[in-house]
Amino acid sequence: MAKPVFENRAKKRLAAGELTLCMGVNQMRSPDVALIAAACGFDAIFIDLEHAPTSLESAAAICVSALSVGITPIARVASKHAHDSARILDAGGQGVMVAHIDNAEEARAIVNTLRFPPIGHRSAYGTGPALGYRPIPQGEVNFILNENELLIAMLETPEAIENAEAIAAVPGIDVVHIGSLDVTNEMGIPADYRNPRMWANFERVAKACRANGKAMGVGGARGDFGLQKDLIALGVRYMTTGSDVSYLMAAARSEVASLRNLKI
Repeated sequence: MAKPVFENRAKKRLAAGELTLCMGVNQMRSPDVALIAAACGFDAIFIDLEHAPTSLESAAAICVSALSVGITPIARVASKHAHDSARILDAGGQGVMVAHIDNAEEARAIVNTLRFPPIGHRSAYGTGPALGYRPIPQGEVNFILNENELLIAMLETPEAIENAEAIAAVPGIDVVHIGSLDVTNEMGIPADYRNPRMWANFERVAKACRANGKAMGVGGARGDFGLQKDLIALGVRYMTTGSDVSYLMAAARSEVASLRNLKI
């Protein structure tokens, strides 16, 4: 059996129960963003193809760049349709974050379309960035890519939280990820992550993940170290801490504020 050309760093860390840190890519289009994230110590990047205008071609270039520096390129795709996820995986992505997964049936559907046989029915992949363009027998291709693909189900509604146990039980799902801002918006408590009602949601998903051997992910907790620390203690192992936009603005605001306060 051939060895993977590009091992999925994030998936390996999650399998070992290690904290995996991901930087969001919302506005940058240059492949340099992957090198910047790697230099900062991130394990992964996620390219937002749901809320940002990034094209597939730009996303593919960033993915290939990430492969070359050993961090995991993940795409947050715009829909549950197979073509949205499969195209970025074929173009060099090592993972997809599929939004709006509300129940086990939807979780099984994405496994069916995004895993190769014998797990699912994803369309055959000959060669490409994920294999370093090496000629590898098809049976080995299926195994290698199944092993090195990170499939993240994103829970964004109270209904999804209620079904967390069933979603986490679906074979082929690697990470059950709470879209915290979306969930709190739906609950009428926008961004109130410490609200007891929301904390109960975190606990419910953590329990579901522990019971089914799945990694728990959370987004939206950037900039609050106390909250991040408590979520990690609860069991979160995949965390999106911030994005190109949020990091740039935080640093720029701080420096501009300091300079504005100088007496001249």
